Parts: sequence; C-alpha cells; structure tokens
Amino acid sequence: MNFIDALNWRYAVREFSTDVIAPAQLQQLLDAARLSASSYGLQPYHLLVIQSPQLKQQLLEFSLGQDKVAQCSHLIVFAAHTNIGDATVNRYIKQFSQTRGVETSQLRNMDEHYKTALAVMDKSQRQEWAHQQAYIALGNFLTCAALMKIDTCPMTGIEFDGYDRVLGLREKNLTTTAVCPIGFRHPQDASAREKKVRFAEHDMVTLL
Repeated sequence: MNFIDALNWRYAVREFSTDVIAPAQLQQLLDAARLSASSYGLQPYHLLVIQSPQLKQQLLEFSLGQDKVAQCSHLIVFAAHTNIGDATVNRYIKQFSQTRGVETSQLRNMDEHYKTALAVMDKSQRQEWAHQQAYIALGNFLTCAALMKIDTCPMTGIEFDGYDRVLGLREKNLTTTAVCPIGFRHPQDASAREKKVRFAEHDMVTLL
C-alpha cells in the first residue's frame, strides 16, 4: 500500500476488535514518534503505553464515554513536559554530546541560543510550544500506523486533568496533550464503510 492509499484507508475507528498488536508492530509505531521532527530537536514530550485493562478502565471515566479507550489493543498517551526551560536544553545538549562525541564546551553557542529562544516565551507559551511538538509526533505516529494497516483514533475529547491524576503525570512534570487508542477495526464498525470527508485541493492549497 502506497502512502496516499494508506491515508485514504485510515479513519478514526469507532469500535475496535479484540485483536492485539504484536510487540514488533508496537515498537515500530513508537519509533515513528521518537524519530519525529521537533523544534530545535528538543522533543519536550513523553509517550505512555497503556496496556493494562484495569488502567484503561480507570481512564474511561475521563474519556467522555468513549468505549474505544477500553476496547483498544493499546492506549497511547502523548504527554508534554511542563518544566520547559534551561533543563530542557541541558538534557538535549547532554544527549547531543554523547551521540556525536562532541565535548559540551564546544556546544556553548547552541546551548545559549536554544535557552534564549525558550526564555523569550512566557510559561503558557512554552507549554503550548511543547504541546505542538507532541502533535508533530502524533501525526507521524498516525501515518506510520496507516502504512502498517493498524487502526487508530486520535482523541482530545477527554478530561485532561483526570488523565493527569490517574497517570500521576504532574509529579513527573508532564501533562496530557492527546490520547490515541490503537488496534484493529471491528468488522461491524460502520464507520469503516463511510466515505472520507475532506475538502478539495483547491479549497486547501494556494500556489503563489
């Protein structure tokens, strides 16, 4: 299946089957999110993979009655960092140094530039910036899943505070950005047979 065929194939699943995603498939999806682009490469987000039926049931209470949260093979929670600042850059500089074998002293200009870029934003702007980076990862995650014929349903129609409490995210300096049930569509999910609704290219694209 080519890229465009995969995008036409995918839809927001309403009902999942009981089939479970294989560990190797799950790993590939997580790699797609991990390898995603992000502003300055800082990746200010974290993924939580919920496979416990009991925990999924707890989260269902804060999912506005959307049963797919409990039905799916795995529930992926995309969470943004909340302590955005110098520590965010320090973490990246350390990783950069280790990965490329460069002394941190040689990265001083990069360090200062990135910290300055974050410092000009206020706290709410930094938080919104972090959520935006998580959304980029979510987009790649969805596309990778479609290419693998794994079904998804990205969701923001949830009680974010409830998710944060159940998962103990505040104590980890994280907050929920979006959640994504994954698995395989139920044969009786009527949504799979409905036409995809998208605007035409001329409504979406302008050539200048």
